[in-house]
Amino acid sequence: MTYKPPRRPQFFYTTAPLPCPYLAGRTERKVVTEITGPDSDTLHDRLSRAGFRRSHNIAYAPVCPSCQACVPIRIPVKAFQPDRTLRKIARANRALEGFIVPPRATAEQFQLFQRYQKARHGEGDMATMGFYDYRAMVEDTPIQTMIVEYRNPDDALISACLVDQLGDGLSAVYSFFAPEMDKRSLGTHAVLWLIEYAKQLALPYVYLGYWVPESRKMAYKARFRPSEVLVGGAWRTLTDADAEAVARDALVPETTG
Repeated sequence: MTYKPPRRPQFFYTTAPLPCPYLAGRTERKVVTEITGPDSDTLHDRLSRAGFRRSHNIAYAPVCPSCQACVPIRIPVKAFQPDRTLRKIARANRALEGFIVPPRATAEQFQLFQRYQKARHGEGDMATMGFYDYRAMVEDTPIQTMIVEYRNPDDALISACLVDQLGDGLSAVYSFFAPEMDKRSLGTHAVLWLIEYAKQLALPYVYLGYWVPESRKMAYKARFRPSEVLVGGAWRTLTDADAEAVARDALVPETTG
């Protein structure tokens, strides 16, 4: 009989309250757990379906006691139908080509990342990141990860997206772009590109992290329809009524724990 070692227990921890990065005047708390070992991909898949996100080798989810503003959201790629605005964005960026590269930080990426942070998030912690911090963000990953570089016909890097590959989809971890080209909606273009790539890989979903209707920077995620939100431990199609309810902080999970 083959000996099977006992499964390593998974420990979860709750962080101390910190200022919310999305909504001024609120605090956030997270539940976090480490992603390590030979089953990292399987664990990450399971946690992603439960609404967790990854940073380095840590998976986290919000557990703010008095706020439910962060709602996990994903796009079912087969059902996705771009509206007129999204089709216009796709046309405006059709000359861009996406290149999949390994998760290795480059000076070119970091220069673009710095420009983006200083222009768009100058007051945030990420604006002070040095190259080694950026390299850790990109390269410290225990799972299958890639960077998609979006380049103009002259080979200039104007946008990039750090992406995790899951068993059932692609997870957009973080994207950044040339801030002087903000009118081209390059962040939205990156999501549209990932939807098409997920179709090529026969993967059913693109995970977008948290939809925060009250945050101008995070509310855009609901424009991809149909999309699904995680409520009460189950994924369901986002409706206009849901969107209005979340905006009123009324979409409270049906179960706790």
